[in-house]
Amino acid sequence: MSSPASGAFQTLKSRGFVSQCSDEAALARLLDGERVTFYVGFDPTAPSLHVGNLLQLFSMSHLQRAGHRPIALIGGGTCRIGDPSGKTEARPILPVETINANGERFRAQIGRFLDFGAGRGLMENNADWLAGLNYIDFLREIGRHFSVNRMLSFETYKMRLETGLSFIEFNYQILQSYDYLVLYRRHGCRLQMGGDDQWGNIVAGMDLIRRVEGGEAFALTTPLVTRSDGQKMGKSEKGALYLDPALVSPYEFYQYWLNIPDADVGKFLRLFTYLELKEIAELEGLKDREANRAKQRLALELTAIVHGAAEAAGAREASRAVFEGKGAALAAMPTATWAAAELAGGKPVTAIFVDAGLVSSSSEARRLIKQGGATVNDRKIESVEYLVTPRDLRVGADGAQELMLRAGKKHFFRILVE
Repeated sequence: MSSPASGAFQTLKSRGFVSQCSDEAALARLLDGERVTFYVGFDPTAPSLHVGNLLQLFSMSHLQRAGHRPIALIGGGTCRIGDPSGKTEARPILPVETINANGERFRAQIGRFLDFGAGRGLMENNADWLAGLNYIDFLREIGRHFSVNRMLSFETYKMRLETGLSFIEFNYQILQSYDYLVLYRRHGCRLQMGGDDQWGNIVAGMDLIRRVEGGEAFALTTPLVTRSDGQKMGKSEKGALYLDPALVSPYEFYQYWLNIPDADVGKFLRLFTYLELKEIAELEGLKDREANRAKQRLALELTAIVHGAAEAAGAREASRAVFEGKGAALAAMPTATWAAAELAGGKPVTAIFVDAGLVSSSSEARRLIKQGGATVNDRKIESVEYLVTPRDLRVGADGAQELMLRAGKKHFFRILVE
């Protein structure tokens, strides 16, 4: 195996992936001097990974490209009790069958970012060593190394004590620390990465390795990514921006990145593409209408990584079809098919916008209409009482009967009526 490329830590830092690190100088030397095995955990609490996971996926990918070995750890065991980190209340306990199904979807999605062939990377599931633990033996071997006072000093537990922290959640840090110890013993794993809310858990695992094995391990966390306009990162009109095309279409995913504030383009190009920093600096320097070119590049690059080049190209063409009046690629738009009976007696326009997912509630639909931001087939809707009937249908570019909905300037949804 060839030696790792130098400057791996600096790559992470210059692109914005480094928030907290247990020892920056020592970790930089380690990454430059030898091939390092590192890991990130993904608890399968949802049916898909989402935009919030991209930071970890790209940071792992950059290290692998520099010659290091990633372990993607599916939290099939830890997910059974729930991580209190960053949460104001306890997570619901999911059925094991749901956890396993979610984990399989995660595996496929992670595979778009990391190479698991020929010893290049590993994928593990912590259920393999957590599910069968003997509780008494575990307390004797591992639990005795944890100080309750120290655990309560971490911000995660401090915050949760105010709203209520269950005993089952209190065990989470111990289990995650044990994961790090297991991966250290099995694979020589020396680095754990995660989001800033994981700092206490990662440091606890690092400390456990030192106490039990006398080994040196490292902790690295990525920052919380926010948008400059105050919106929560990765939230669309329909909720979380998932990576599964069945939950968020490639078109919707592409459109999300087209619609980010100009001020965020450079940051997201550094975090969520593999473009060289010099090219990113040039794109970041584009102003006013020219800045759209940088957003288009971001949207295309990231959609291709997540969904594949063909889907990204289709999303781009669909976007052009809407904005430039071309119809060849409309099939890539978010679309629903309704029976004609849906509109036979007239349907409130507010309900149609809610059903399409362009707004989250009837009150939001009414507000959109009053602000002049709702259109149906290029006709601005001026009354919140408007009923959409078959008379509102038009023949689309592909010959289908359609309603083309638009919320604001950039959010579209197509309804085919048969």
